[in-house]
Amino acid sequence: MSFDPGVWLAAFLTLCIFSFLYKDNPFYKFAEHLSVGISAGYGLVIYIRVTFIPIFIDPLSRGQWHMVPGTLGIFLLIFPALIGILLFSRFSRKWAYIARYPIAVIWGIGTGAAIPLALQNFIVRQLQATIVPITFSSWQDLGSLFIAVGVACGLIYFFFSKEHKGVFGGMATAGIWILMIGFGSTFGFTVMARVSLLIGRVIFLMKDWLGIIG
Repeated sequence: MSFDPGVWLAAFLTLCIFSFLYKDNPFYKFAEHLSVGISAGYGLVIYIRVTFIPIFIDPLSRGQWHMVPGTLGIFLLIFPALIGILLFSRFSRKWAYIARYPIAVIWGIGTGAAIPLALQNFIVRQLQATIVPITFSSWQDLGSLFIAVGVACGLIYFFFSKEHKGVFGGMATAGIWILMIGFGSTFGFTVMARVSLLIGRVIFLMKDWLGIIG
C-alpha cells in the first residue's frame, strides 16, 4: 500500500466518483464540483499563459502589432482584446446586454471556421472515398468497393420518392444494415473508450494505491 498523500487523494476522489454507481451522494457531488472547478481554473491559466500574454501583452509591450505595420496591426491586436473584455459585462445586470455583441462575433467567426472544416471532414472526404479507382489488384480494392456500395445503399434508403420494392427495396434494406453497422461501431468505440478509462482507474487503485498487483 502506498503512503504517498497524492496517491491517497487520487484514490479518495476515484472512490467518490465510483460511489455514484450506488446512488447520487455528497461524496460524488464533491468530486464532481472539484473536478469542474479545477478544470475551469486550469483552463483559465492556460488561456492566459498561451493566448493572452504571448498574443496580446507581449506584442503590445514590444510594439510588434502582430508583425503588421500601421493602423491595421493595431486593430488586429486591440479588437480581439476588446471583444474579450466586453464578455465580462455579463457580470453586471445593467450592462449585461453588451455581452451579446462579442458573443455574436465569436459565434460568427466560429461558425465560419467550423463549416468548411466539417464539410471537408464529413462530406468531401466521404465522397473521395467512394470515387477511388477500383482495379481489383489488391484486397484494398475490395474495401473500396464495399465503401462505394455501402454509401449507395445508404443513400437509397433515404430516397422515399420510389417505393422500396424489388432490387431497389433490397438495396434500401442493405442500406439499413450498413447504417446500423456504422452506428453500432461508433457506439462500441464510445463504450470501449469509457471502459478503458474504468480499467485505468481500477489498475491505479489496485497497483499504485493498494499494491495488490505488481
